[in-house]
Amino acid sequence: MIIKEKYNLTDQDIDRIVEMGWEDRTPFDAIKAQFGVSESEVIEIMRLQMKPTSWRRWRERVQGRKTKHTNLRGEEVNRFKCSRQRGVSMNKVSKRK
Repeated sequence: MIIKEKYNLTDQDIDRIVEMGWEDRTPFDAIKAQFGVSESEVIEIMRLQMKPTSWRRWRERVQGRKTKHTNLRGEEVNRFKCSRQRGVSMNKVSKRK
């Protein structure tokens, strides 16, 4: 996969990108900030990693979805993560104490 080599992504990174792509409330900008992969590249990764029927279902759900596109979100949502979530470092959420 060209994107994997271009961005030096591991299999775990690809899995996390797919997981974040499936999450309704994770915008493409968050994926770009974390992995440097653009929306079109996320779509390509999703297409390569999913069954055709699953990919079509995902595309239908994501297209125009306010929560996946930061510029369509309301101004009250100005973050990538839950306000109760601690900082994320290398895809690992710090444990609550």
